[in-house]
Amino acid sequence: MVTRAATGRQPEAATGSPWTLLFLLAASSLLVGAVGVDNAVSVAVVLVNLVFVVYLMRHVMFAAAARFAVTDLEEATDLHEDFRPRVSVLVACHNEELVARSLVRGLAALEYPHDRLEIFVIDDNSTDGTAELLTDLAEPHPFLHVVHREQGAEGGKSGALNAARDLITGEVVVVFDADHVPAPDSVRRLVRHFRDPEVGAVQGRCVVRNPGDSPLARAVAVDYLSGYLVNEYGRQALFELPAYGGANCAVRATTLRKLGGWNVDSVTEDTDLTLRVVRAGEPRRDDLTAVDTEQAPVTLGRFWRQRYRWARGHQQVWRDMHRDVWRTTRLGFAEKVESTLFLLVYHVPVASFIGVLLLLARLAGIGHRVTLFETLPLAALLFAGPFCELASGLLIARSRRSLVWTLLWMLPIFAVSILVCTKAWLDGEVGKPYRWVKTQRSHADLALEGVST
Repeated sequence: MVTRAATGRQPEAATGSPWTLLFLLAASSLLVGAVGVDNAVSVAVVLVNLVFVVYLMRHVMFAAAARFAVTDLEEATDLHEDFRPRVSVLVACHNEELVARSLVRGLAALEYPHDRLEIFVIDDNSTDGTAELLTDLAEPHPFLHVVHREQGAEGGKSGALNAARDLITGEVVVVFDADHVPAPDSVRRLVRHFRDPEVGAVQGRCVVRNPGDSPLARAVAVDYLSGYLVNEYGRQALFELPAYGGANCAVRATTLRKLGGWNVDSVTEDTDLTLRVVRAGEPRRDDLTAVDTEQAPVTLGRFWRQRYRWARGHQQVWRDMHRDVWRTTRLGFAEKVESTLFLLVYHVPVASFIGVLLLLARLAGIGHRVTLFETLPLAALLFAGPFCELASGLLIARSRRSLVWTLLWMLPIFAVSILVCTKAWLDGEVGKPYRWVKTQRSHADLALEGVST
């Protein structure tokens, strides 16, 4: 079935107030005036190190909790229960000609009763051959519908998903990204959690399928192992606060309607929806066994653009919602602390950048002079936590030994992350406009299909 959808507007990252930056500069000037340059630098070093200590402990706690993930991955899960709610699957596609075939092949292979399943693939005003290709690929599958947005339609991924929101009839809404290929049982594993009437959203696990395309893609694959098997699992195990990641995830339709759908004012609709579900007081669940695969960026330019969008959007959600986290009565104190640390994740690299500047200042004789040996604790605090999670992810996934060498690539990747997050924060604070940008795909899927590029 082919449907036409209405236009929207392009999501644009909300900017912070320049007063925040001015306040920080004023506070720094007052501190220098009150205690002198040397002492002010020392105070700043202590504060930055406190940030690293807090996040180090958080990483270690998640890594410790994640040892139980091995059991969850190996445990045989009964999927033969009779709970089969009607499911609506949504996928937004903008210029996805390179991955459309693998996407539709994966969607068509979903092991869910077709009389209880509807799939909407939204052609979001594509300018390549995506529209025609999706229409052709969907024709043999009566449960797969292509929604074509009108020329000029905007809103990014959020606008595309909202375009299909009024068409869905499912009790549960499952979302995949266009470069994702779900495992046949992924939908069944996601929706089983909604047997609990209080559950509002469920997040599955994403695995990189093109780690051989470049050293960067391989490093991202290792990062995903720690992200899902350690970080998200730890948040679930310790706080029952897993994030809704925006792909390979499910949300109750009534919850989605109550929250007004996806926020077109956010360039990271997943983080935004996570916090709105938190404010609604509805539990989220994390399911390591609900797996799909996706493409990782293969070049530094694509990686930068992707992580810049993530940082801008995440930092935006912090500005919009951090007060609500502490005002809500639906979270306990520990949950409020963890939600705050989660919102500040993309600010930690900014603190790292400040730490590097302070280190250089001290080495140059500004503040209390230090030797290179004395700087090692700072570096240890900065890298120990993330490397603890990365190593745990490799162990839990029982990865091949050669992947351990990929950890060496994490050092330059961390350096890039520090720069990209700092730039995103400064751009947001000074009001630089930014609009949603799709991550470019590689030709790997066409090669798998034997299609000429």
